[in-house]
Amino acid sequence: MPVSTPKRPRIAVLADSDTRWKWGALTADRIASEPSMEAASRDAAQAGPLLDGFLLRGRATPTPRQLREVGVRADSLREVTAVEFLRAMAEGSYDVVVLSLVGGGVQAMLHGLARVWEHRARRPVVVTGYVGVVYEKLADGLLLRHGADLVLANSRQDADRFRVVYEGVGADASAVTEVALPFLGGAPYDGEHDPTAQQGRRPYTVVFAAQPSVPDSRKDRTYLLNRLVQHARRHPEREVLLKLRSRPGEHTTHIEELPYQKLVQRLDPPANFRLVYGNMGEVLDRTDLLVTVSSTAALESLHRRIPTVVLTDLGIRESLGNHHFVGSGCLASWDQLDAGHRPVPDEEWVSRQGVAADGSYDSAFDAARKRIAGLLDRPGGLPPLTPYYTPVTAPGYLPGILARHHLGPDGTPLPGAPAADKDPGPVRQIVRRAARGAYRHGVQRVAPVIRRMGEL
Repeated sequence: MPVSTPKRPRIAVLADSDTRWKWGALTADRIASEPSMEAASRDAAQAGPLLDGFLLRGRATPTPRQLREVGVRADSLREVTAVEFLRAMAEGSYDVVVLSLVGGGVQAMLHGLARVWEHRARRPVVVTGYVGVVYEKLADGLLLRHGADLVLANSRQDADRFRVVYEGVGADASAVTEVALPFLGGAPYDGEHDPTAQQGRRPYTVVFAAQPSVPDSRKDRTYLLNRLVQHARRHPEREVLLKLRSRPGEHTTHIEELPYQKLVQRLDPPANFRLVYGNMGEVLDRTDLLVTVSSTAALESLHRRIPTVVLTDLGIRESLGNHHFVGSGCLASWDQLDAGHRPVPDEEWVSRQGVAADGSYDSAFDAARKRIAGLLDRPGGLPPLTPYYTPVTAPGYLPGILARHHLGPDGTPLPGAPAADKDPGPVRQIVRRAARGAYRHGVQRVAPVIRRMGEL
């Protein structure tokens, strides 16, 4: 008698930006792949989970181009409001739900899911976490994520910090689970390439990984751009790339008021300087030196042992996020780089950051897989979701968070909440696109003008 093939695990991912969609979808694949879910066969696990993607409608909803650039597959993918997502979770049957949202969104969905699943005998495992380095709003973001079955920490250092926060307020810290960033990978760096590009070899390539909101002033962004262009002029034998997250008019996780694409129009960069888009992993395939202020790309680069620099030109400040790299051995300035300095990463620091440059990446998600399998096999199903914030513990904070997603204090949809039963028609789609365009125009054009007027 042939052995029956267990069904593939079914996972729902709710994300509110291109970066969070990438993190959520890749996390879903990591936690459901072999040796995940003990009941699944090797063949079923290798096939991957059945992934239903939901994009939360808002200012940063990914465009089709951004979704293609992320390159993550899904069995289905659609745009929803918060209430529409909750309805789908009430009607669907999932093994795992991944909430890849800003903290307030996670908190609202936890309360909404608790409501729609309150009479269900068995419910999915709920997973959440962070898309990268956690360098600000640690307590606020963590407590907004409390209540999920797993709160993923991308490194040993983050796991320790997360537990301290939860235990410090008397909240259950058992959900904190150490993993690694799900988008690490790629071939290890094999050494510098011939800077003269002879014999068909590509030139030595310097990549600056830009960030939408760091730094945020025109002065600082212009300074960094000028230094990058100067480096290209100083080294005509090198290829110097400015890696951008989005094209003008698109939004990512953070608002970008001053796109580098516009700032560079005032310059006359040399021929060896180029703007590039695309998947960061593919750009790193040809990178000999990665430079950034505090982008998560630095961790991707360190994972592959590519020479990596975190700039100190604008200071080492919490507002820049580069303070996270204190002790990394990667801090340096453009003057030092132009003089030939190459930082050497501190191995102990790297080992605590979830970078897994030592080859341990394959096992980084084992603890999460084991925990999910145990929760799914829990006799009698899982207990109700119980976030730390309730109308009793945070009566002046929680209702506002829920209301932003059209939910009442008890997690039920408010009267008049947008939750269409069918896909929006052509007119409604046009209105939505126009509204988003107006918002982005205001952020990228009107707001900077008003700010400059205020500085007169």
